[in-house]
Amino acid sequence: MPRHGQSDRCGVDWITVLFTDTDAARKRSVIPAGEPVAMRSAAAGLQPEDGASRGLWWPVSLMAGALCAAYAVACAGDPLPDEIKRAMAAQNVPGSAISLVVEDVDTTQPILSVEASRARHPASVIKLLTTLSGLELLGPDYTWNTEAYRRGPLRNGTLSGDLVIKGYGDPFMVTERFWLFLRALRDRGVRDIEGALVLDSSYFETQPGQPGDFDGKPYRVYNAIPDALTLNFQSTEFRMIPDAETDGVRLTTMPPLANLSLENGLRLVSGPCRSEHRYPKFDIDSGQDGARVRLTGALALDCDKLSLNRLTLPPSTHLYGGFRVLWSELGGQFDGALQLGRVGPDDALLYRQSSPPLGELMRGMNKFSNNLMTRQLLLTIGAEMAGPPGTVAKGREAVRAWLDSRGLALPELVLDNGAGLSRETRISAAGLARLLQAAYQSPYMPEFISSLPLAALDGTMRRRLKTDALAGRAHIKTGSLRDVSAMAGYLTLPGGQRRIVVALINHPGIQHWQGWEIQDAVLRWAYDQD
Repeated sequence: MPRHGQSDRCGVDWITVLFTDTDAARKRSVIPAGEPVAMRSAAAGLQPEDGASRGLWWPVSLMAGALCAAYAVACAGDPLPDEIKRAMAAQNVPGSAISLVVEDVDTTQPILSVEASRARHPASVIKLLTTLSGLELLGPDYTWNTEAYRRGPLRNGTLSGDLVIKGYGDPFMVTERFWLFLRALRDRGVRDIEGALVLDSSYFETQPGQPGDFDGKPYRVYNAIPDALTLNFQSTEFRMIPDAETDGVRLTTMPPLANLSLENGLRLVSGPCRSEHRYPKFDIDSGQDGARVRLTGALALDCDKLSLNRLTLPPSTHLYGGFRVLWSELGGQFDGALQLGRVGPDDALLYRQSSPPLGELMRGMNKFSNNLMTRQLLLTIGAEMAGPPGTVAKGREAVRAWLDSRGLALPELVLDNGAGLSRETRISAAGLARLLQAAYQSPYMPEFISSLPLAALDGTMRRRLKTDALAGRAHIKTGSLRDVSAMAGYLTLPGGQRRIVVALINHPGIQHWQGWEIQDAVLRWAYDQD
């Protein structure tokens, strides 16, 4: 008989099924699971192959009967626990759409395993692999540098030449930290810059494509393309504040951008703050050197403050616009142009700033599922392991080598960009469970687990299970895309033991809230098993 996770020569996958004997002791049996719901990746999204969801293959019924007779076991046609089946039925999601693994740490015997070897799309749950490999390859103390150089003499506060800024992929160069970076230059005597601002992003290879390539939404922040030198995740936050004195709405941006002009078409209305007030219409006219944005809509006086985050400019142009405003606010003078280039051999280092350590920044990658930060990490892994420039191919190769070194065979893995923002990414539930087992044995296990969203308290799990016994007891990475809902992580049981839970759902049309209902049912079932 094939072992769990393998197939016989007829191509029938096998799954582990739980049942209980008269003494209520858990036992395990193996039955064939039927033909997989094969998933194909296409521009239109994930769709099941024709006929794949119509039922079990004919070999299943024949072989299941033979196995039941041969092993004298109570064979069930569906291994899913009743609680999970009811949750899936309530959301009109078939049992064939889910892969599950529930197992305790430090064990190779699952409590529940359903279609565990099936390669499915994990959405953002794949970030677990990118962040864990980065943590072990680079170390939790790894930091990203950003450097400033002068190209020309500096006398009496005047730089007679260019200011050069070189980035090494800092995924957390937010506005506040960029202000500190520029403040440090002012402290080193730079006030007036007579030349250009030269930006060096050569540590990463220029990434192909455009922000809208994935889903046709080029202004959504999750679509930002990695760059070795970015400001504020390339995002522009539009802040809208009701102003009763002027009977209007104040509109500002963070970071402030010299090359972004605003048209405020927002109007103030009386009454409570409703959902329709939270989504103003966003229009943008982009040019070569800047952009013009118009926001229109209504904002209620009872709304405290609303914000909208959008991509408005390419990374270099975005940083240039922020530099001009912040430098002026710091008392500096700069009227030069933006240039893209590289640090030269005669350029003199003025200042080097380090990012917060990876062990800290992982929390943003996993708790809040930040795509850009995670993609920057994969490129950094590639640059550090194989030499700059960092590329996606180098990052993938380094992660594969790390998996081999840890004895983690994941033949089904398709990592793609490392963040899950792709229609090609694939991994199995069993593969994720093995990854979580390896993470639990890692010397950096505390840093890794603490980076995961905590049920009812923070991250992408902050609004879920608030009145449940699982509140504060589930560190769960979540992921969702069109046709995909996924989760993987750890439960802390009442006795302090840790339990691994993985659920991958691939089903056409599944909405995020439907996936959450099923995931929560899986978590409750896993938590209740003795």
